[in-house]
Amino acid sequence: MKKLINGIVEFRRKARPEYAEVFAKLALEQKPDTLFIACSDSRVVPNLFASTDPGDLFVIRNVGNLVCPCDHDGRVQGDESEVAAIELALAWLPVVDIVVCGHSECGAMRALAAGREDVRLPHVRSWLRHGEEALRLLKAGADSDKSLPLYDQLSQQNVLQQLEHLRTHPTVRDRLQAGTLRLHAWWFDIRHADVYAFEPEKGRFVILDEEEAARMMARMPG
Repeated sequence: MKKLINGIVEFRRKARPEYAEVFAKLALEQKPDTLFIACSDSRVVPNLFASTDPGDLFVIRNVGNLVCPCDHDGRVQGDESEVAAIELALAWLPVVDIVVCGHSECGAMRALAAGREDVRLPHVRSWLRHGEEALRLLKAGADSDKSLPLYDQLSQQNVLQQLEHLRTHPTVRDRLQAGTLRLHAWWFDIRHADVYAFEPEKGRFVILDEEEAARMMARMPG
């Protein structure tokens, strides 16, 4: 907490003057073009590894970067606060991309891989049910990077599964059908501070370097 307080004082003294104009504009409106769904893990800092500024990302963070799916009637099967944020991002903000970003050494994925029934915390145990399909697919032989520990393989599979959960949301489905929304699966390697993006054509996660970034941007209109 002391570091947090000292950081605020440091921001006021050094950084705030540089951001004065930025925040003056953001006070009037926000125009993020990306909804970023990430894990609550303190080691995962999207604005840092993506070099983004205030106002660039609309962020949802939770344990395991999970997305509650909707049923056939379009009703959420879990946390209403999360689906409210998704609806808001797509209806009120100029969001055209959604990124679900998992990461290495994820405690939620470790717990899920070890067996959700053994998790003692009742709400965590319940919440992790949204990752069980990813675990089932991995055990059934879904393609994965066997050089990674099982929980990291699960973490990557889980990111892909959460995109499927997103597709059950009426607001997401409608925007995808209209061609006004793109979904992306990313994975952050904490040890090496590298970001990987899932390449559907290759069927695997590839490091997001200059070459891969150029390929991704070439596929985007405009």
